[in-house]
Amino acid sequence: MVFVKSQKSRAYFKRYQVKFKRRRAGKTDYRARIRLINQDKNKYNTPKYRFVVRFTNKDIIAQIVSASIAGDLVLAAAYSHELPRYGLEAGLTNYAAAYCTGLLLARRVLKMLEMDDMYQGNVEASGEDFSVEEIDSRRPFRALLDVGLIRTTTGNRVFGALKGALDGGLDIPHSDKRFAGFKKDDKQLDAEVHRKYIFGGHIAAYMQTLIEDEPEKYQSQFSDYIKKGIEADGLEAVYKKVHAAIRADPTVKKSEKQPPKEHRRYNLKKLTYEERKAKLIERLNALNSAAGADDDEDDE
Repeated sequence: MVFVKSQKSRAYFKRYQVKFKRRRAGKTDYRARIRLINQDKNKYNTPKYRFVVRFTNKDIIAQIVSASIAGDLVLAAAYSHELPRYGLEAGLTNYAAAYCTGLLLARRVLKMLEMDDMYQGNVEASGEDFSVEEIDSRRPFRALLDVGLIRTTTGNRVFGALKGALDGGLDIPHSDKRFAGFKKDDKQLDAEVHRKYIFGGHIAAYMQTLIEDEPEKYQSQFSDYIKKGIEADGLEAVYKKVHAAIRADPTVKKSEKQPPKEHRRYNLKKLTYEERKAKLIERLNALNSAAGADDDEDDE
């Protein structure tokens, strides 16, 4: 008989420590997070801000977040579902929409901190790399890009949001190597290609291709654009208007949706001790009365 030694004994499992819940769920990269939130000890509880960008199937979420012992605190947030208010009614998850969301958040934060006049950012989106210049009266608002678990490939939409925030006037340490249009061979950014992505030129080109080659696919894939009357030729003009509208009024608009008059319950209401006691007495009385009725029938 061959005995195989157990590699994981009881002593091993006694010492085993489970990973954090969000690590087990695959939601947080704690190795990256600790490097983003660690603040110098001599800064005395000064918040260290992160420019957090996340994507869902139908929305883009951009937030300015700082970490605390109690949990993360959100200073400001912007969402791509707010863009219809500024004139962009279709295509809310592409590179151009990510740029608009980043721009909206940047202008919103600076307005909140009363720095929007000091730091206008890059008013004309040219596609070239831009970094805000410090002025004497007040330093620019600084944040670090937090991409989460997104693969940071060249041209990823997260860098569209980054470019929007930079043009909006935020100070975010970055390199132009991941913007759409960066050529690895030449080791430089093609500003024209990047500008094309910011103003939805890649979408317009795809629309034109489908119109010529596959009209049926165009009808199904760009149905929202067709309903709103957005054509490939007018796409750049739409994004220019959106950028101008965001700069004009980046403040949060309160929802006009009325709260429900009655709160719908999906579970039973928890009874007090007195209510439970009265309910039990009621049940006992009902049982006693039923038993009494049966005895009367037997006597007859």
